[in-house]
This record gives sequence, structure tokens and C-alpha cells, in this order.
Amino acid sequence: MEERKFDKNSLIGFLLIGGILLWMLYINQPEETPVDPTTTEAVTEADSDKENPSEVDFGEGTTQEIPSNAITQGDSTALQELQNRLGSFAYSGTLASANAATTTLENDVLRLEISNQGGYVVEAMLKEHTTYAGDPVYLIKDGNNEFNLQFSSENRLLNSKDLFFEPALTENGENQVLSMKLKTSANAYLEYRYEIKPGEYMLDFSIRSQGLEGVVDTSQPIYLDWNLKGYRHAKSITYENRYTRLTYEYEDEDFSKLSPSGEDDDVEKDVNWMNFRQHFFSSMLLTDTEFPEVAFSSEDLVKDEEVDTVYTKKYGAKMLLEPQAGALSYNMNMYYGPTDYQIFKGYDRNLDEAMPLGWGIFGMINKYLIIPVFGVLSNWFPAGIAIIVLTILFKLLLSPVQYKQYVSQAKMKVLKPEMDEIKKKYEGNQMKIQQETMKLQSATGASPLKGCLPALLQIPVFYALFTFFPTAFDLRQKSFLWAEDLSSYDTIAELPFHIPFYGDHVSLFPILASIAIFIYMMMSTGQSMQAQQQPGMPNMKFLMYLSPLFMLVFFNNYASGLSLYYLTSNLITIGIMLVIKNFIIDETKIHAKIQENKKKPRKQNRFQRKMAEMMEQAEAQKKAQKK
Repeated sequence: MEERKFDKNSLIGFLLIGGILLWMLYINQPEETPVDPTTTEAVTEADSDKENPSEVDFGEGTTQEIPSNAITQGDSTALQELQNRLGSFAYSGTLASANAATTTLENDVLRLEISNQGGYVVEAMLKEHTTYAGDPVYLIKDGNNEFNLQFSSENRLLNSKDLFFEPALTENGENQVLSMKLKTSANAYLEYRYEIKPGEYMLDFSIRSQGLEGVVDTSQPIYLDWNLKGYRHAKSITYENRYTRLTYEYEDEDFSKLSPSGEDDDVEKDVNWMNFRQHFFSSMLLTDTEFPEVAFSSEDLVKDEEVDTVYTKKYGAKMLLEPQAGALSYNMNMYYGPTDYQIFKGYDRNLDEAMPLGWGIFGMINKYLIIPVFGVLSNWFPAGIAIIVLTILFKLLLSPVQYKQYVSQAKMKVLKPEMDEIKKKYEGNQMKIQQETMKLQSATGASPLKGCLPALLQIPVFYALFTFFPTAFDLRQKSFLWAEDLSSYDTIAELPFHIPFYGDHVSLFPILASIAIFIYMMMSTGQSMQAQQQPGMPNMKFLMYLSPLFMLVFFNNYASGLSLYYLTSNLITIGIMLVIKNFIIDETKIHAKIQENKKKPRKQNRFQRKMAEMMEQAEAQKKAQKK
């Protein structure tokens, strides 16, 4: 019985694919960092009938507790103290709202709560989405968000997050408009203006000042400081955290991001927007007037899968603002919603660059081929069936390339007897065996490289699909067969312990995909790898066992939609191999054609000539050494 061996073609192809997978998993693996033990108390509405002290920062570390009932009741002592500390911003109209009450701003998909204290969003809930546990998706809640304007006034450093704004809710057609004003008088104020439209996750937001030219010291830096801790929403926090990342656009459509693991920071100029991405959900700030400088920071809060961690990342952005003619005027947008390519693309602000779709040609394949095709299929079929149909379409698209690969493998198999003769004739002289083998391959038009190149052409599509499935919002919470959520792992058994790299559960789709890969490897070993293994090449049969094991272990925590794709892909590949072997490729005809090619003078290409020259030189040196 002949020993089954890999040929050089398959070896190079599998090594390249395996290397890419290992590299992607390595760079996406979050580092272990201690869980932040700090917790923030929830902001609650003040009861006007009870004493509810609010703490205000007056600059330079000085704080003052303000009893809200004392202010609303016009307590003259408290009012006088505030006027002494706050100066112009101790306006009595503003002090009347000095409590932690909130105003609701909402449409049919989004509900926001904006607090009087600080005038910023203290709660953001997505109405149409739930977490893995069935709870509403909150991007902001219980003090995980802080939005602060820091400025100097009358030799004091003030923070807007600790001052009190007056709310005014109105309607602009179908839109809701909320004006939050921090006043120094009836006609002098700092305003945050929010406007939300029906059906939109994006809202208009602006910061402007009026009549504060002599109050706000514009000779000192003015900073807008935004900090947010991302909530966990998925079953696997490690998997979710891998795709949770701070991204931004700067300097006229340049894009960058901070590290998904550990701690990272950067300072960029002329920033247009930033996204505090939480895998399938995003909190974004966009500006029409570029921020001249922004200091970004990101901290990984996930220790490991075994710890029931509440937060994934801690983000920060400190933006420098530039007043114009002594006044602030920034028109911006806020976005609280899904990390969905179709939604992002609709805003025409390059927001799709915030999604991890791959770089270069991989991203282009996703944007212009995979995403549009899958979008059409998902409108016609359930998500699981759409994945299967997508896989079939791409397999058919790549079938000519795969056919050439199989033909090349068949040629190598047909040449095996002659290559065996060469090996026997020059036994013990590996250099001569290699030289004569290359001459034979060149004369017959059979080469391992011709089988390798088609495999290389498939890698861009392979990698693009690898990045598409984990980020496809259309797969989130879509079920198929036993998988409850194709964007997360499927579970058929819970383990009472945790296995490193594998997890504390058993997923079925990776098991089935591993079996399919193993069958394919055995078939390819039997069909194409019986051809003579190239001299000097080690026996790499262990790859037949390594690839399925790799799939089984590392994909146990990946999206079940991705494993479903690999299962379907390998089953189709097995079917194509059987069809080509039994109904298309005729080895007798291939052998006859090879013999004809031998009789024809064949011109070597530049690479072949160079290789032949190098081998001849090496052979000559070897003979000279023996003398």
C-alpha cells in the first residue's frame, strides 16, 4: 500500500491559511487585565418633598453640597453662598433647577434621559434590542457616562458636569428638541441643544455660548471631556471584547484605532468623529467643525471569561475647543445605536470605517461583494439559510480556480512513477534529485506552484468572510437549528469546569466543521498527495490532524455563524472533489497530454532559469568539495 503524503502544493496552501488564522487570533486575543473594582452609583431623580443634596465642583478641588429643597424654596443663605463661590454662574434661574432631575428625549427606537446636573445624557436605551439575557440594551446607565465642559471663569476652573442647567423641551415638527442652558443671566448662557428625529439613532447636538464674552476666559484652554465604560451585552464577554474598540477619523479621512487589549492612548489633531464601539453597538460623537486636538484613551476591563464582569472597556476623549470671536459654536451629532454597516453607510460620513471589516482588499471584498450579497439573501431567507446560500454562491464563484488547483494536483499524481524513477536513479544525491525533478515538471507543464497559486487567490475571500461573520449585525440573535444566536457560540452542553482556550461549554457547529475538515484532508491525502513528495520536504501529515483540532478548540467560543460557514464550505468542497475526480478529470488523458508536452521544446521562465542556475552552481560546488 502506498504511503499517503502531502505534495508541496497543498502544504504551502494549508500553511498559508493556517498561518493567517493563527495570526488573526493572536492579534485579536485580549490581554488579561485586572477588573476595575470601581463602581459608580446611579443617578436618581430628586424628590422635591425630600432633602436631596447635590455636590457641586467650584474648581480647584472645592465642592459644596447644595440641598435641592433649600434652593427651590429660595433659601437665602444657600443662594448667597453659591453666588460667592460661582460668581456669574450663580444665576437664580439656574439655581432653581439645581437637582438631579432628568428630561426624557425619545423616538420609536431610542430613549434618552438628560440630567439637569451637567446637562448631559445619563441614560441611553435602545428600544428594539435586548442583551443575551433578554434585558434592554443600555449604552448609558447608572453613571457609566460622563460628559464635561471644562473652562475658566473669573479666576475659577469650572466643570459643567457639576453645574445645573435649565431644561426646555419643545417640538420642531415631528422632532423633539431639548435646550439645556447654564445661565449667568436671562440672556447670557451656555447651551447644550439636542434634537431627535423619528426612527433615527443619530441626533443633532450643539454647544454654543451667548453673552459670555466677559465671563468665560477664552485665553485659557477649553476642553470637552467624554468618558464612558462599555456595558457587556453578549454571552461571551471575551468574544465581545475582542471587537470592542475605540476608533476615530482625523486629518481629512484618515482613520485609526486604539488597541483592543490592555491600556492604550494617543493624541490626534483635526478629529472629525470618534466611536466608543461595543462590538454590536456604538456610542459616537461627530462634529462639523474639527476638534483641533483630542487625547484618546482606552483601558481593557475584562480579566477573563470566568469572571462575571459588567464592563468591557473604559474609553476617554479629551477634546480641545476653539472659541470664535470669544464665543463657542460647535454643531455636532451623537449616535447611540447598532454597529450596522448599512446604517453607518447611510450617513455618508465614512462611519463604516469604524467597523472591523479588514484592511485593503479584504475590506473592499466585504463592502462591495459580501455585505451586499448577504443583505439581499437575508431579505429572502432566514439567517442560517442565507449563510448556506452565500457559501454555495462563493464556492461556485471560485470553482474555476479550484478546478485548476485539482488539475495541477492530478498532474503531479500522474508524474509520480517518473519522479520515483528519478529518486531511485539519483538516490543519495538530493541536489540532483531536486534538479531533475524541476526539469521534468518544467518539460511536462506540471508544477506545485500552479496548484498553490489558485489556493492563494482564495485567501482574500477566505479572510474577508472571516472578518464579516463576527461583525454582521444581521446575525445577532438570529437562530438556526440548535444555535440560539448565530453571532455567538452555540451550546449543546455546559461543563462544570473551564478549559483554557476552549471554555466551559461544548459547541456543536465547530465539532461538525472539524469532522468535515478531517474528511476533506483525508480525501486530499488520498487523491492528490499520493504524488511524490518533493525531495527534502518533511512529512507533514500531522497537518491532517492539526487543522481539525485547531477548528475544534479555537472556534468553540466564536460565532456559530462562522462555524456554520466552514462546515458548509468543506462539505461543498468534498462534493466538488468527488465530482471532479469521478466525472471531470481523466487521468489517462492528462498522462497523454503530459507526454506530448515532453516532446515540445519548452522555454523556461526567468524564475525557473534562476533556480536551475543556482542548483547547478550548488552541484558544482559540491563536486569541487569532494575533490
